[in-house]
Amino acid sequence: MVIGAGKAAAAMAQAVEQHWNTAISGLVVTRYGHAVPCRHIQVVEAAHPVPDHAGLRSARRILDLVRGLSNDDLVLCLLSGGGSALLTLPAPGIELQDKQQVTRELLLAGATISEINCVRKHLSAIKGGRLGTACWPAKVCALIISDVPGDDPAVVASGPTVADPTTYRDALNVLQRFEINLPRSISEHLSHATEETPKPGDPKLQHVRNVVVARARDALSAAARHARRNGVEPTVLGDDLEGEACVVARQHAAHALDMATTRTPPWVLLSGGETTVTVRGRGRGGRNLEYALCLALALDGAPNIYALACDTDGIDGVTEAAGAIVEPDTLDHAARSGTDPQQCLNNNDAYSMFVATDSVVATGPTRTNVNDFRAILNTG
Repeated sequence: MVIGAGKAAAAMAQAVEQHWNTAISGLVVTRYGHAVPCRHIQVVEAAHPVPDHAGLRSARRILDLVRGLSNDDLVLCLLSGGGSALLTLPAPGIELQDKQQVTRELLLAGATISEINCVRKHLSAIKGGRLGTACWPAKVCALIISDVPGDDPAVVASGPTVADPTTYRDALNVLQRFEINLPRSISEHLSHATEETPKPGDPKLQHVRNVVVARARDALSAAARHARRNGVEPTVLGDDLEGEACVVARQHAAHALDMATTRTPPWVLLSGGETTVTVRGRGRGGRNLEYALCLALALDGAPNIYALACDTDGIDGVTEAAGAIVEPDTLDHAARSGTDPQQCLNNNDAYSMFVATDSVVATGPTRTNVNDFRAILNTG
């Protein structure tokens, strides 16, 4: 039985079909526009990052598929980033629109993916190890593409097959810290829930094996090898960077400007992870676009320095862009087009800025996801 959820789930299912030699069936759910043809495994599309009824129906069907299996059965669970929203099944008493509201508010408040997923687990009937226990007594092998800093399987897709170390109190603390206005059903659920998520040592999870098969570190290592082959000296700043996109961009700009005076080019700074954006404006953008705009402002046209910031799934924020390119003349180009970069930043409208400078990177869905990819290149 093959089940799964995430932006890479359909491509993973297709790969399983290409390499599996015996009978196979199942269902995976992926983001709208991320499906690929499969012969035996059904692929369903649903909404991300705010869940919808298609995701809810798919989660119910997945639970139905794994109930009643025996210890002679094997469940292959394919998980990747985006699975938290796509595999949505509210706990009893919680309506989908209540989960949608809380998800939107956490995203706008700039909560980290770990914080958001802590809340999601405790509002769900399938996340936080519950899918894994539902498969018992069948054997489960979860193949995971990590899109989270630190590559913790318990965080990817809110860990549906992984014992959950967090608690209802942790979820409430996150919501209180960001001053989220809670619907009554969610407030009552978190305050009065008696059955915690499955914890480490749960006997119904002893049959589950969780394997991270790809991560940001792999993408950065491949980029570093490519750079060296082409005579460019790479420095990897980290594969798990977090924080406000603009703060990280300014730090990276300062690092690049310092290296421009101390190290012989060509060189490239590489980094991964997942930044956040606290949304205050009404424009269009994503964390990589905002990073790129803040980086352009901080570099201020420094000669010979170019940069790329993209989401490896091909979709950054609420745009059709993967991210953007920054060049030494980006700000001059903006001025010639009548675009004010600082005003775009104030309105969280980085997308408009890079459309005006013809600097948007548009790949379409890549059908994989190892989080953000950033490169700052000094050509000398």
